[in-house]
Amino acid sequence: MLHRDGRLAEAEQHYLKLLATNERFHPALYLMGLVRLQQARPAEALPYIERALKLTPATADMLSNYGLALGGVGQNEEALQVFNKVVQQDVGSGRAWSNRGAMLAKLHRSVEALADFDRALKLDPLNDDTWTNRGLALLALNRPHEALASFDQSLQIRPGHVETRNNRALALRALGRADEALAEFDRVLAGKPDHAGAWVNRAAVLRARGEIGQALHSYARALEIQPAMPEALVSRANCLWTHKGDVAGAIADLERLVAVSPDYPYARGELVHMQMHAAYWRDLGRDLPALDHGVQSGKRVVEPYVYQALSPSSADLLTCAKIYAQDKYPPRSSTRVRQRQAGKIRLGYVCGEFRAQATMHLAAGLFENHDRARFRVTAFDNSREDGSEIRKRVVAAFDEFVPIQSLSDQDAAQIIATRDIDILINLNGYFGALRMGVFAHRPAPVQVNYLGFPGSLGADYIDYILADAEVIPKEDERNYSEKVARIPGSYQINDDRRPRPIPDARAVHGLNDSDFVFCHFNAPYKITPVMFTLWSRLLEKVPSSVLWILQSNSLMASNLRAEIARAGIDPVRLVFAPPMANAAHIARLALGDLFLDSLPYNAHTTASDALWAGLPLITCRGEAFAGRVAASLLRAAGLPELITNTLEEYESLALKLATDRDLLKSYRDRLNRGPETLPLFDTVRTTRRIEAAYEQMMTRWTAGMPAAGFDVPA
Repeated sequence: MLHRDGRLAEAEQHYLKLLATNERFHPALYLMGLVRLQQARPAEALPYIERALKLTPATADMLSNYGLALGGVGQNEEALQVFNKVVQQDVGSGRAWSNRGAMLAKLHRSVEALADFDRALKLDPLNDDTWTNRGLALLALNRPHEALASFDQSLQIRPGHVETRNNRALALRALGRADEALAEFDRVLAGKPDHAGAWVNRAAVLRARGEIGQALHSYARALEIQPAMPEALVSRANCLWTHKGDVAGAIADLERLVAVSPDYPYARGELVHMQMHAAYWRDLGRDLPALDHGVQSGKRVVEPYVYQALSPSSADLLTCAKIYAQDKYPPRSSTRVRQRQAGKIRLGYVCGEFRAQATMHLAAGLFENHDRARFRVTAFDNSREDGSEIRKRVVAAFDEFVPIQSLSDQDAAQIIATRDIDILINLNGYFGALRMGVFAHRPAPVQVNYLGFPGSLGADYIDYILADAEVIPKEDERNYSEKVARIPGSYQINDDRRPRPIPDARAVHGLNDSDFVFCHFNAPYKITPVMFTLWSRLLEKVPSSVLWILQSNSLMASNLRAEIARAGIDPVRLVFAPPMANAAHIARLALGDLFLDSLPYNAHTTASDALWAGLPLITCRGEAFAGRVAASLLRAAGLPELITNTLEEYESLALKLATDRDLLKSYRDRLNRGPETLPLFDTVRTTRRIEAAYEQMMTRWTAGMPAAGFDVPA
């Protein structure tokens, strides 16, 4: 009676007295375990239930609670095996199927979980928990419309349930119905102000709406309630960095996250990434091998975009991408419902960067120069209106410009499918405002990875990657899940409509006319201790030289000054340059003498900017795509002599060019004779080569042939 009436503490004392008399009294053992389970103490429940199960034949009820206890301590696979026995014993129990479905969902087996929930609801249609769990499985499967209906069913049975209302708001958010989602989160918080999860979810909606101050306030409220809440820490860290440039604040949140939840997905990689932004390298000797080992062990330790700047290994980068694709963007039900239509090939470009951003500074001319006699070209826009001239130009370049920012992945995929797109090009991959989830629905028969992400996406539904013989040599194809379509010259499109630079005087940028100016304008996360040590040696060997470097945050500048001082070099020889708009940035590049590239992640758009500005660049060829782009660009610019294969060669060449001004001038003169005449900057020719690749992809698909690698003839 005490137990049934919820008087757990009194029931516990009664059972303990019984067990003191007879420690093998299995009813008391089992009920004592049940009390601990109901007190949310599964680790203490397990020994009691296990002892009881050894003394008496297991009933379905006992096994169910045993499974719940196992799940409560994270033994999910073991719990699933127990629930498998329960459904065999009690096939007509809705609770049994619901429990197994919940465990399958916990193991990220959402399709199987959904089937169990549907079976449970046929047996017990008024179980609100099953309806709620079904909705969560549907959300995991990126089916927010159905998830919303499931949550609504649950709320009809139990109208005031806070967790279900919070989940309903998540479905509304996934559907792009931000105002309704925000109102729903506010209703949850009105009823339960200490609901930390709702504060975090509310912050995500506010952040997407650009209300950053309010979002940060919501994150702070969540962390006041649960100071070690992983979701709040990782989300606030990302918000602080991307919207406030607060790298120190982001590092502090991520350090706390790794301390309290060391296995939280991707947290360790994110912390290393933020530390690289700050040029904080003290722990790299420990952290990089740990990330490599985690990836090689199949763990979710680092995101692919982050890992590209940390790993030189194409094989490890592919493994990382596969882990991430399966975790975040597994294949969904296809929305493609047609055969190839006659007439022009219909191209669709999906991008979150149709604005003043590096990808568009490269690709605007591609969209403008597509042959409209052979292609119809549609943009699917996941970016934001920034009022820039480049955005106006890009919008005008397409036959149709379709916004998808507020659409769910499924709805965006359906929009693409209804436009009969033949080839869908992913211009983000795992970078920026990405929409990999749209591609997971397979809305087009041919799907291509191009330009935004220099590496494999690790997803079977991406058929091809556009490349060239330099960035993906034949022997490296095995490290790409996509089939490799190589174009002659460089894979990277460039825009020949950019104005030629008209530089200011050096003094405007804090430079002396008499100094030799080494340059490095990559983002700071690409700078490694090995490269910086090499550059420091060059400063030491070249008197009256400086290193002109892009500064993204004050912490990075402070740490680099300290590093160079430790090398015995006056920190004044580091000259920091603030971020600038693209045209002004290219103009100032012309003031430099020699651009020093980085490894394992090269300069990409920045390298093209430097060459367009007439600034010679030297690179060391890496193993992976991201480390071979500058070599591709230098070949197409007619300067293969500036490609090296080892860091020793790289350092030697840099020193030679810094001390042989006539040789360096010869390279500069070759660039300045007219960069628009170089193959690298021949926008029309590169566009035609890309189009030839698209046509070959379409020919294969139309003939019913699977995707296969090929080289476009020169």
